[in-house]
Amino acid sequence: MTAWHDVATVKDLEARKKTSVTVGDTTVALFWIRGTVYALADTCVHEQRQLSKGSILFGKIVCPGHQWKFDPATGEADGQERCQPTFPVRVTDDGVVSVSLEPAGALR
Repeated sequence: MTAWHDVATVKDLEARKKTSVTVGDTTVALFWIRGTVYALADTCVHEQRQLSKGSILFGKIVCPGHQWKFDPATGEADGQERCQPTFPVRVTDDGVVSVSLEPAGALR
């Protein structure tokens, strides 16, 4: 059974566009991009900087370290072989954002 963790509200993300939350021992960066919530590991795979301190540009997440640009849905970095881990997200009808730390293929 999938473990979902309530971590934020849509209202807060709409206002801030990004934030960092901790689920157990995992720090997750949440982003509000074009009406969708995305969750990625907050520590960049390249320079170990916090993605939640980066920016959003043309629908991509830009790392504050060396400006790698990540696709928020897949974690793929433009022009790079490395990929940023992503997490499944769900939003309830009342606007609560939940994250699962399980791999996307494990969700049912």
